[in-house]
Amino acid sequence: MLPTPAMSIVKGSESPELAKYAVMVLDDHGEMCSATILSQTVLLTAAHCVAHASDWRVHWRDTDGKPILIKPELVTVHPLYDPSAIAKRRKSIDLALIKLSDPLPDRFFPVEVSDLSGLTAGEMVTVAGFGFSQEKNRKTLGKIRSVDLNVVQPYGESKFILWLRDAFSGGAGGCQGDSGGPILYKNKLIAVVSWSSGEGRSNCGYYTQGVILLPELDWINRFIQNSN
Repeated sequence: MLPTPAMSIVKGSESPELAKYAVMVLDDHGEMCSATILSQTVLLTAAHCVAHASDWRVHWRDTDGKPILIKPELVTVHPLYDPSAIAKRRKSIDLALIKLSDPLPDRFFPVEVSDLSGLTAGEMVTVAGFGFSQEKNRKTLGKIRSVDLNVVQPYGESKFILWLRDAFSGGAGGCQGDSGGPILYKNKLIAVVSWSSGEGRSNCGYYTQGVILLPELDWINRFIQNSN
């Protein structure tokens, strides 16, 4: 089982009803992530999506299908983000906040952040993002996809990360392009995707991991307030 920065939903389905809550992040190396909308000018993504690229853009398509690429005004990486955390098995808060100079179009909406303190094993949550729908063929449709996954606690209950697995062991979960995408419980945002893992040579479909937002709400709210 090989952990890797989470890449789109494999074995999920297109979810146009969630497209209003997320956009893409594209860097100068051709890599893609997702970003969750917290306000018309503030986005939340995974820190590893933006911390190491020299140039990147926020991306969506307008109503005519024309690609829109926007350079962010400001980016803040969480102070506890550690890029070597996976390899060294250390704690890391893999989050970054993005400030846009102009508001998103009216068809995009902020997703409500839940103050839920945690979920017990066995609960179902929805994971969404852009990117690969088939890992083997590196296939992406450029559309948001989602899947319902089971909360698990393989190393005990965590206060800052959320572990998820396919309840039916069918290999569904996060994959390339999903990092920064929303994890929803009862239609409210509780976490964002940070990485995925697979079995054998696969990087997807075994575990999906998210960063729990409740402990980071002060950091998030300060950024939003200062961005107004």
